[in-house]
Amino acid sequence: MSSANWDILAGKWKQVRGKAKERWGKLTDDDLDRAAGHRDQLVGMIQEKYGKKRKEAEEEADRFCESVCD
Repeated sequence: MSSANWDILAGKWKQVRGKAKERWGKLTDDDLDRAAGHRDQLVGMIQEKYGKKRKEAEEEADRFCESVCD
C-alpha cells in the first residue's frame, strides 16, 4: 500500500472515521481519534481489539484505505 494513499486518508480522516467505526465497531471514538488515519496506529488497534496477527490487520487496514481513497 502506498504511503501516499495513507497520507490522503490521514488528511480526510474526519470524513471517513465513521466508515472506520462501521468496519471496526470494537474501536472506540477515542481509539479512532488516536489513530487519526495513521496506518501503524490503526493496525495496532485492530490487532489489539480483534486479536489478529499483524499481517492480517495490515491487510484489512490497507483494503480499508484503498476503499475510501479511490
